[in-house]
Amino acid sequence: MGGNGSSPCASCKLLRRRCAKDCIFAPYFPSDDPHKFAIVHKVFGASNVSKMLQELPLHQRGDAVSSLVYEANARMRDPVYGCVGAISYLQNQVSQLQMQLAVAQAEILCIQMQQDSSSMETPVQNNFEADDKSFLFHNNLSQHQYLNFPSSTDHHVFQDSLKRESFFGHDMVS
Repeated sequence: MGGNGSSPCASCKLLRRRCAKDCIFAPYFPSDDPHKFAIVHKVFGASNVSKMLQELPLHQRGDAVSSLVYEANARMRDPVYGCVGAISYLQNQVSQLQMQLAVAQAEILCIQMQQDSSSMETPVQNNFEADDKSFLFHNNLSQHQYLNFPSSTDHHVFQDSLKRESFFGHDMVS
């Protein structure tokens, strides 16, 4: 019976069949974790999982089962997008955090530039406000770059009352 000889694997228990010695599910769906196979069976079907596992070399089957369990759980939470929805959500968070980091770095540079210009004997005229998110930076190649950081849908990042304009004078944010 199954892999350990004492009880059928979770798949054979759920499917109510005798667990053979060479049961393809036994090594990956032990009898002490029936929920693992139940969710994979509900999303993919036992015959499809069996076919997938049979097409893979033995050393890749464990990883495949882990992926199937992860995707089945994601499909139960989000039937349309599954794990792609979770990945998209996390990528969006990373993008927002990168934008926040860029804004913070720009603000630090702006403050440093203001401090440097105020310590110089000949004052340098600044063409931007401290709370404006559009900055004119000077890079190592002595070229000027115009950076505009668009507003985030997250109201914790920027205040909606700030108006950002492009280099050409029209609104960048609608």
